[in-house]
Amino acid sequence: MTDVLLRERQDGLLILTMNRPDRRNALDADLARSLCDATAAAAEDPSVRAVLLRGAGGHFCVGGDVKAMNDGKGMDLPTEERMRSLRARMETSRHLHQMPKPTIAAIEGSVAGAGLSLALACDFRICAEDAKIATAFAKVALSGDFGGTYFLSQMLGSAKARELFLLSPVVSGKEAAALGLVTRAVASGQVMEEAFALGRRLAAGPTLTLGRIKQNLALAEAGGSLEACFDQEARNHVLSTETGDHREAAAAFVEKRQPSFIGA
Repeated sequence: MTDVLLRERQDGLLILTMNRPDRRNALDADLARSLCDATAAAAEDPSVRAVLLRGAGGHFCVGGDVKAMNDGKGMDLPTEERMRSLRARMETSRHLHQMPKPTIAAIEGSVAGAGLSLALACDFRICAEDAKIATAFAKVALSGDFGGTYFLSQMLGSAKARELFLLSPVVSGKEAAALGLVTRAVASGQVMEEAFALGRRLAAGPTLTLGRIKQNLALAEAGGSLEACFDQEARNHVLSTETGDHREAAAAFVEKRQPSFIGA
């Protein structure tokens, strides 16, 4: 049996590869559970300083396994049990979005449905210009999961999110970059090189501080009051001044050299 999720470490960068290339990395129960477990562990592991999510075989992830849906797999279970199971698997998106370290999606080929939701949950998306991107849920009469409606609304606003979900157009990576849906669109052969370079850069950064920046942004994103955002900024800023990385950065600035961060 092939491991449906491959794990690789390059110093502080954890590379997670969805590995069902024959199904364009469609999410079955095993892959969804593996992703949830791996991202939960990464969030708590201090030796992981950045996470890169990718797909095997030239595609990122086309979402749920529609073939399994057609076969009726899991439909014999009670509705409430199916809801609880899905909600538990969806924690992967929360882990990617909220873990106190940067996350990157490297997008090649096709990305759709829950696969797109996973990519949107990441902090950065490096995408092939010729990638094919779609919400796709409406086309199979599903309303969407893994946080796609939340992330699209946050990124692009309600009107564009409604268009992309209700009409489900297929957009290219180049078009997605123009919309602000992805961080950067590059030639298809350069996606992994660009994503790895960004991942290594982030993994070499001041990890605790980057996590606090994500925490500040999450509070603003959730509609925190101005006072609450100010309070959290003040707390996180002062805590950051107490890190070894801040002391190293200040010394490097004075000494006119590049800082060497340890992530603490």
